[in-house]
Amino acid sequence: GQRGPMYFFHVYSLAAFLSPLLLIVTVGQTNSLSLGENRSKAKIDSTKPAHAFANIGQDRRNFLSISLLSLVATPSPASSLEFSTASSGLQWADAKVGSGSPPQPGQPTAIDYVMSTTGARYGTKIDSTTDRGAPYRWTLGDGTTIAGLEQAVLGGGGVPPMLPGGIRRVVIPSKLGYESLARPIPGMQFQDCEEGRGVGPIPPTDVAFAEYQRFKNIYCNANRPYQPDLVLDVKLYGKRVQ
Repeated sequence: GQRGPMYFFHVYSLAAFLSPLLLIVTVGQTNSLSLGENRSKAKIDSTKPAHAFANIGQDRRNFLSISLLSLVATPSPASSLEFSTASSGLQWADAKVGSGSPPQPGQPTAIDYVMSTTGARYGTKIDSTTDRGAPYRWTLGDGTTIAGLEQAVLGGGGVPPMLPGGIRRVVIPSKLGYESLARPIPGMQFQDCEEGRGVGPIPPTDVAFAEYQRFKNIYCNANRPYQPDLVLDVKLYGKRVQ
Protein backbone atom coordinates (compact mmCIF):
# COMPACT_ATOMS: atom_id res chain seq x y z
CA GLY A 1 0.00 0.00 0.00
CA GLN A 2 0.97 3.64 -0.07
CA ARG A 3 3.34 4.94 2.58
CA GLY A 4 1.85 7.84 4.46
CA PRO A 5 3.53 10.85 6.09
CA MET A 6 4.01 9.03 9.40
CA TYR A 7 6.12 6.34 7.68
CA PHE A 8 8.55 8.92 6.31
CA PHE A 9 8.57 10.71 9.67
CA HIS A 10 9.71 7.54 11.43
CA VAL A 11 12.34 6.79 8.77
CA TYR A 12 13.73 10.30 9.04
CA SER A 13 13.79 10.15 12.84
CA LEU A 14 15.65 6.82 12.80
CA ALA A 15 18.22 8.16 10.33
CA ALA A 16 18.76 11.26 12.46
CA PHE A 17 19.30 9.06 15.52
CA LEU A 18 21.78 6.71 13.83
CA SER A 19 23.89 9.31 12.01
CA PRO A 20 25.90 10.46 15.07
CA LEU A 21 26.55 6.84 16.07
CA LEU A 22 27.86 5.99 12.61
CA LEU A 23 30.09 9.07 12.75
CA ILE A 24 31.51 8.02 16.14
CA VAL A 25 32.27 4.50 14.89
CA THR A 26 33.93 5.82 11.74
CA VAL A 27 36.09 8.33 13.63
CA GLY A 28 37.00 5.69 16.21
CA GLN A 29 38.15 3.30 13.51
CA THR A 30 40.19 6.02 11.80
CA ASN A 31 41.87 7.01 15.07
CA SER A 32 42.64 3.39 15.86
CA LEU A 33 44.30 2.93 12.47
CA SER A 34 46.29 6.12 12.93
CA LEU A 35 47.48 5.05 16.36
CA GLY A 36 48.49 1.66 15.00
CA GLU A 37 50.48 3.28 12.17
CA ASN A 38 52.18 5.66 14.60
CA ARG A 39 53.14 2.83 16.92
CA SER A 40 54.50 0.70 14.10
CA LYS A 41 56.62 3.60 12.82
CA ALA A 42 57.86 4.70 16.25
CA LYS A 43 61.63 4.64 16.68
CA ILE A 44 63.55 4.84 19.93
CA ASP A 45 66.57 7.07 20.35
CA SER A 46 68.93 4.80 22.27
CA THR A 47 70.92 7.76 23.60
CA LYS A 48 68.09 8.78 25.95
CA PRO A 49 67.41 7.29 29.40
CA ALA A 50 64.58 4.80 29.76
CA HIS A 51 62.26 7.14 31.67
CA ALA A 52 62.28 9.58 28.74
CA PHE A 53 60.08 7.26 26.73
CA ALA A 54 56.34 6.74 26.98
CA ASN A 55 53.87 4.36 25.39
CA ILE A 56 56.44 1.68 24.64
CA GLY A 57 53.90 -0.96 25.63
CA GLN A 58 54.94 -4.58 25.54
CA ASP A 59 57.58 -4.37 22.80
CA ARG A 60 60.59 -5.91 24.52
CA ARG A 61 62.82 -5.45 21.51
CA ASN A 62 62.36 -1.69 21.63
CA PHE A 63 63.13 -1.62 25.35
CA LEU A 64 66.40 -3.49 24.91
CA SER A 65 67.67 -0.64 22.72
CA ILE A 66 67.34 1.94 25.50
CA SER A 67 70.44 3.22 27.27
CA LEU A 68 71.39 1.95 30.69
CA LEU A 69 70.39 4.37 33.40
CA SER A 70 72.24 6.13 36.21
CA LEU A 71 74.19 3.07 37.36
CA VAL A 72 76.81 3.80 34.70
CA ALA A 73 78.78 7.05 34.86
CA THR A 74 78.83 7.33 31.06
CA PRO A 75 75.86 5.32 29.77
CA SER A 76 76.34 3.44 26.52
CA PRO A 77 73.45 2.37 24.32
CA ALA A 78 72.01 -0.92 25.48
CA SER A 79 71.70 -1.87 21.81
CA SER A 80 75.45 -2.50 21.93
CA LEU A 81 75.03 -5.12 24.67
CA GLU A 82 74.93 -8.81 23.87
CA PHE A 83 71.77 -10.23 25.43
CA SER A 84 71.50 -13.91 26.24
CA THR A 85 68.50 -15.94 27.39
CA ALA A 86 68.70 -18.44 30.25
CA SER A 87 66.73 -21.66 30.35
CA SER A 88 64.40 -19.99 32.87
CA GLY A 89 63.47 -17.25 30.39
CA LEU A 90 65.60 -14.57 32.07
CA GLN A 91 67.41 -12.30 29.62
CA TRP A 92 70.66 -10.70 30.68
CA ALA A 93 73.60 -8.64 29.44
CA ASP A 94 76.61 -7.17 31.24
CA ALA A 95 77.39 -3.48 30.84
CA LYS A 96 80.40 -3.89 33.13
CA VAL A 97 82.02 -7.06 34.47
CA GLY A 98 83.15 -6.77 38.08
CA SER A 99 86.02 -8.43 39.90
CA GLY A 100 86.60 -10.41 43.05
CA SER A 101 84.66 -13.38 44.42
CA PRO A 102 81.08 -14.11 43.33
CA PRO A 103 78.37 -13.98 46.03
CA GLN A 104 77.17 -17.19 47.64
CA PRO A 105 73.78 -18.34 49.01
CA GLY A 106 73.34 -17.23 52.63
CA GLN A 107 75.55 -14.20 52.12
CA PRO A 108 74.26 -10.67 52.90
CA THR A 109 74.15 -8.71 49.66
CA ALA A 110 73.67 -5.08 48.63
CA ILE A 111 72.82 -3.70 45.20
CA ASP A 112 71.74 -0.51 43.55
CA TYR A 113 69.03 -0.94 40.94
CA VAL A 114 66.95 0.98 38.46
CA MET A 115 63.56 -0.69 38.01
CA SER A 116 61.66 -0.26 34.77
CA THR A 117 58.86 -2.00 32.92
CA THR A 118 58.18 -2.98 29.32
CA GLY A 119 54.46 -2.31 29.67
CA ALA A 120 53.64 1.21 30.86
CA ARG A 121 51.53 3.89 29.23
CA TYR A 122 53.24 6.91 30.79
CA GLY A 123 56.96 6.18 30.82
CA THR A 124 58.94 3.11 31.72
CA LYS A 125 60.90 3.92 34.89
CA ILE A 126 59.33 2.83 38.17
CA ASP A 127 61.92 3.14 40.91
CA SER A 128 65.62 3.62 41.60
CA THR A 129 67.67 3.12 44.74
CA THR A 130 70.17 5.67 43.44
CA ASP A 131 67.51 8.39 43.55
CA ARG A 132 67.21 8.04 47.33
CA GLY A 133 70.77 6.89 48.11
CA ALA A 134 69.63 3.65 49.76
CA PRO A 135 70.84 0.32 48.28
CA TYR A 136 68.59 -2.72 48.37
CA ARG A 137 69.84 -5.31 50.88
CA TRP A 138 68.89 -8.93 51.52
CA THR A 139 70.41 -12.32 52.27
CA LEU A 140 70.77 -14.44 49.16
CA GLY A 141 68.39 -17.38 49.18
CA ASP A 142 66.25 -16.23 52.11
CA GLY A 143 63.05 -16.07 50.04
CA THR A 144 62.48 -12.33 50.42
CA THR A 145 63.54 -11.43 46.88
CA ILE A 146 62.15 -12.31 43.45
CA ALA A 147 63.74 -15.32 41.77
CA GLY A 148 64.78 -13.33 38.70
CA LEU A 149 66.97 -10.99 40.75
CA GLU A 150 68.44 -13.90 42.71
CA GLN A 151 69.39 -15.62 39.45
CA ALA A 152 70.79 -12.39 38.06
CA VAL A 153 73.16 -12.06 41.02
CA LEU A 154 73.93 -15.69 41.91
CA GLY A 155 73.88 -17.03 38.36
CA GLY A 156 72.75 -20.48 37.32
CA GLY A 157 70.84 -21.92 34.37
CA GLY A 158 73.43 -20.59 31.94
CA VAL A 159 73.82 -17.21 33.68
CA PRO A 160 77.27 -16.47 35.16
CA PRO A 161 77.29 -14.97 38.67
CA MET A 162 77.84 -11.25 39.04
CA LEU A 163 81.08 -10.03 40.53
CA PRO A 164 81.45 -7.02 42.88
CA GLY A 165 81.35 -3.75 40.95
CA GLY A 166 79.60 -5.36 38.01
CA ILE A 167 76.58 -3.84 36.27
CA ARG A 168 74.01 -6.08 34.58
CA ARG A 169 70.70 -5.51 32.83
CA VAL A 170 68.12 -8.26 33.23
CA VAL A 171 64.70 -8.67 31.66
CA ILE A 172 62.60 -10.73 34.07
CA PRO A 173 59.39 -12.56 33.02
CA SER A 174 56.48 -12.53 35.45
CA LYS A 175 57.04 -16.12 36.59
CA LEU A 176 60.43 -15.02 37.97
CA GLY A 177 59.11 -11.69 39.21
CA TYR A 178 55.97 -10.50 40.97
CA GLU A 179 53.44 -13.02 39.71
CA SER A 180 52.52 -14.01 43.28
CA LEU A 181 51.60 -10.42 44.15
CA ALA A 182 48.87 -10.28 41.51
CA ARG A 183 46.87 -13.28 42.65
CA PRO A 184 43.34 -12.07 43.35
CA ILE A 185 42.11 -11.67 46.90
CA PRO A 186 38.30 -11.89 47.22
CA GLY A 187 36.83 -8.40 47.54
CA MET A 188 40.16 -6.62 46.93
CA GLN A 189 41.55 -4.98 43.82
CA PHE A 190 45.16 -4.89 45.02
CA GLN A 191 47.25 -7.23 47.06
CA ASP A 192 48.82 -5.86 50.23
CA CYS A 193 52.36 -5.63 48.89
CA GLU A 194 54.07 -2.91 50.87
CA GLU A 195 57.76 -3.38 51.63
CA GLY A 196 58.29 -6.37 53.89
CA ARG A 197 54.90 -7.96 53.09
CA GLY A 198 55.78 -9.51 49.74
CA VAL A 199 58.81 -10.51 47.70
CA GLY A 200 61.09 -7.57 46.99
CA PRO A 201 62.37 -5.29 45.90
CA ILE A 202 59.32 -3.10 46.53
CA PRO A 203 59.60 0.70 46.67
CA PRO A 204 59.30 1.81 50.32
CA THR A 205 56.14 3.84 50.96
CA ASP A 206 57.76 6.16 53.53
CA VAL A 207 60.33 7.66 51.16
CA ALA A 208 59.09 6.61 47.69
CA PHE A 209 55.29 6.71 47.86
CA ALA A 210 54.78 7.79 44.24
CA GLU A 211 57.11 5.05 43.06
CA TYR A 212 55.25 2.52 45.20
CA GLN A 213 51.90 3.55 43.72
CA ARG A 214 53.29 3.13 40.23
CA PHE A 215 54.75 -0.26 41.13
CA LYS A 216 51.49 -1.38 42.71
CA ASN A 217 49.37 -0.44 39.72
CA ILE A 218 51.55 -2.52 37.39
CA TYR A 219 52.80 -5.46 39.45
CA CYS A 220 50.44 -5.73 42.41
CA ASN A 221 47.14 -5.41 40.62
CA ALA A 222 44.81 -8.42 40.73
CA ASN A 223 42.62 -6.87 38.02
CA ARG A 224 45.43 -6.50 35.49
CA PRO A 225 45.12 -9.24 32.85
CA TYR A 226 48.88 -9.70 32.47
CA GLN A 227 52.17 -8.62 34.01
CA PRO A 228 54.69 -7.02 31.64
CA ASP A 229 58.32 -8.05 31.84
CA LEU A 230 60.33 -6.34 34.55
CA VAL A 231 63.65 -4.70 33.64
CA LEU A 232 66.34 -4.20 36.28
CA ASP A 233 69.70 -2.52 35.89
CA VAL A 234 71.72 -3.97 38.77
CA LYS A 235 75.02 -2.86 40.30
CA LEU A 236 76.49 -5.34 42.79
CA TYR A 237 78.44 -4.13 45.82
CA GLY A 238 81.19 -6.11 47.56
CA LYS A 239 84.95 -6.47 47.81
CA ARG A 240 86.56 -5.92 44.45
CA VAL A 241 90.03 -6.83 43.24
CA GLN A 242 92.02 -3.69 42.53
